[in-house]
Amino acid sequence: MLESLISFLNSTGIAALIENAKAAIAAGTGGFDQLMGVIGTPLMLVIACVLLYLAIKKQFEPLLLLPIAFGMLLTNLPMFANSGAIMMHPEYFTDPAYFIDGKTLDMNLIFTKGGLLDLLYLGVKLGIYPPLIFLGIGVMTDFGPLIANPKSIILGAAAQMGVFLTFLGALVLGATIPGINFGVNEAASIGIIGGADGPTAIYVTKTLAPHLLPAIAVAAYSYMALIPVIQPPIMKALTTKKERQIVMEQLRPVSKTEKIVFPIVVTIVVALIVPDAVSLVGMLMLGNLAKESGVVDRLSKTAQNGLMNTITIFLGLTVGATATAETFLTGETLGIVALGLIAFCFSTAGGLLLGKIMCKLTGGKVNPLIGSAGVSAVPMAARVSQTVGQKENPANFLLMHAMGPNVAGVIGSAVAAGVFLAMFA
Repeated sequence: MLESLISFLNSTGIAALIENAKAAIAAGTGGFDQLMGVIGTPLMLVIACVLLYLAIKKQFEPLLLLPIAFGMLLTNLPMFANSGAIMMHPEYFTDPAYFIDGKTLDMNLIFTKGGLLDLLYLGVKLGIYPPLIFLGIGVMTDFGPLIANPKSIILGAAAQMGVFLTFLGALVLGATIPGINFGVNEAASIGIIGGADGPTAIYVTKTLAPHLLPAIAVAAYSYMALIPVIQPPIMKALTTKKERQIVMEQLRPVSKTEKIVFPIVVTIVVALIVPDAVSLVGMLMLGNLAKESGVVDRLSKTAQNGLMNTITIFLGLTVGATATAETFLTGETLGIVALGLIAFCFSTAGGLLLGKIMCKLTGGKVNPLIGSAGVSAVPMAARVSQTVGQKENPANFLLMHAMGPNVAGVIGSAVAAGVFLAMFA
């Protein structure tokens, strides 16, 4: 009985935490790595709880931040390495030592020794979850404002400026700062944060730089939640009071035929130009076609409710579960957080600056504020344009005008992702 009790106590998480700390101290490597070996696990648990607080109390993108944070909590619970209770083994997906011939995922290892989250993470690694998220987004998206004002697609394209500038910035950072190992794959994954599209960032990163996935996912969704805080100061700095007060003409009505033809045409055009973007754009347009056709109402409801909610849980939980102390508590994570903010700021500025140009060219008929909605955060970015514009002019209603660049930004970020995948995958 005593031996059984001792065996039970030695198998607890507390015992594992103590043993792991002893092993880190005994390793005697010194410096930051040894410190993280001792306090890394408790610190990650604290970070997970902070993110849970932000999701629940502050409601920062709770639909995804809550499962991401809880996945982070689950993967950092102290356990022995040989424990059958471990739910996630990130090394199975990132360490070539666990691959077949150092190149291919060992599916047999994952199926036989992997935990629940290892199995669910295959949906991320194999590129299944993000396109299905886009399917649900397509059902909930109205492309009418974009069809009514096709020029707004240019604003969505301009707002991708932050993606490519941050890509270059990450390359410079990786080349100049010791310990920051950002090559083209890592730079592309970081740059895509500027598109303000979490599923797209995950889709690119899982292929190009899976070891950065936790940091990029947390940064992308955190900054998406902070759009109402980040964008207004930039909008006011780059536009004049007179420009912010501009009242735009009402958009023309869009026919049902136009709305049905649009997703078909976009899919064909994107496939011809950037085939690597079709997985995302094609599913986005399929969802939209299901909605606009009006003949598959049952499928539309499933895509935007049951399927969307299920995939959101699986995506957030498994992405969060890759955030161990070894992968998250690094100098690279700090660099990603900083570059992610820069990407958002430049993307916002890119849309605003083109909006100012369009304002001049049209003789003051375009309010530049709608340019900031060119990032992919639907419909939050469009609402911010509406809020800032209405503060300057209570009679101003920019929401529908801003939705054009906003939904164009969804397409633009997916196309930018396809460009990076075509170049570097």
